[in-house]
Amino acid sequence: MIRTEGSDVFHRFLDLPYPSVERGEGVWLTTIDGRRILDACSGGAMVACLGHGVHEIAAAAAEQAEKISYYYNHHFTSEPQERLADRLLGLTPEMARVRFVSGGSEANETALQLARLYHVERGETDRWRVISPAQAYHGASMGTLALNGRPAVQEPYTPYLASYLHLPPSTWRFDPTGEAALAELDRLLERHGGEVAAFFCEPVSAAALPAYSPPERFWHGLAERREEHGFLVCFDEVVTGVGRVGSWLAAHQLPIEPDIVAVGKGLGAGYAPLGAVLVRQKVYDAIDRGSREFDLGHTWDGAPLPSAVGIAVLDLIEERALVDRVRDRGPALRDELASAVEGSELVKEVRGRGFLLGVELVDPRDGSSFLPVELDAAAIVDDTAFEHGLLVTSTHPQVDGFAGDQVLLAPAYTSTDAELAEMVERFATAMTVAQGRMGAALSGSPS
Repeated sequence: MIRTEGSDVFHRFLDLPYPSVERGEGVWLTTIDGRRILDACSGGAMVACLGHGVHEIAAAAAEQAEKISYYYNHHFTSEPQERLADRLLGLTPEMARVRFVSGGSEANETALQLARLYHVERGETDRWRVISPAQAYHGASMGTLALNGRPAVQEPYTPYLASYLHLPPSTWRFDPTGEAALAELDRLLERHGGEVAAFFCEPVSAAALPAYSPPERFWHGLAERREEHGFLVCFDEVVTGVGRVGSWLAAHQLPIEPDIVAVGKGLGAGYAPLGAVLVRQKVYDAIDRGSREFDLGHTWDGAPLPSAVGIAVLDLIEERALVDRVRDRGPALRDELASAVEGSELVKEVRGRGFLLGVELVDPRDGSSFLPVELDAAAIVDDTAFEHGLLVTSTHPQVDGFAGDQVLLAPAYTSTDAELAEMVERFATAMTVAQGRMGAALSGSPS
């Protein structure tokens, strides 16, 4: 364990001892003291979608590094960048152009900038506001922090954040049909319609509400309102893009086509920091017919080395038919996980899209209420799973009032059936232990 007081690194949590990982192979991580951890969350942040230690990707990076690893794309382009763009558009033919960035926050920030620029280039300079679901996470930049409606995430940075507008999520708890969200969207558009540049959301949520998607009625209603009011629809597919939910984009499973899509994590698969923003023809045309310039960017945008990694990642996904594997195996995996925790009084719902799964926790004393905030059930689940040699990721958002504790599993696409079964078994065991620990803590707490 590395403790923060003995480290020169500015760690995320200053009071947490960190295990140190020495190597990874497939879905297994090995710490410096020889402990093996089964990775059920693709590196912890849903990134390592092909697992660890993939020699073909490392070789592609090394080969490109020996040629040229970096240039600033203000001055040059390269064969890897052009090839990667061509490949992505071949997989998403409804889109027209690709802008490369270094990761998810940058991709969503770029999508915001493009949505604003689209309207400015067309002479609608009053359009700047964004409407988005409140229970979300889109990144850590000031622009992307403003996209969620969660005070616990935004504080203490609110003085820096834009005044965007938010909808409560259409979950079983508040709005199972999606009609309440559409009514709130109508209210916001009636008040701010001429200022709204975009509706920005995850088609299938990840960190903040894993594997959740609004009812189909909501998507149809959103498409109708876009047509009427002229805003853009932007999808954050930083997690769900590049095969995570069993299609190249989660958008391909929904009855609406987005105007701008941000992708990230799976595109670099943990072997290089890489993301992309895809735009439809009308968005590109607005700039092409206007200023003909989108000047904002980041140092590593479109550089040869991460672009070569992206090509190698897509090669492996296609050669091994892994999107089909995720699509075909995902429903059974969800059912297996639900069956394994069926007797748990903590679990209200198990959701799943492809290899993105969410487990929603509730107070076992009534089967529906949020667990007490001070209990921090998410940390108990994560710690207990780790004790059982399993890496999962949990969130703890009750204080915002939209959702309770959630647990996320996102295994690598390359996980074997035996490895998936072991993940489910270890998780079920960890949940039994965690329920006992929480039950003891709750026995003296008011319901």
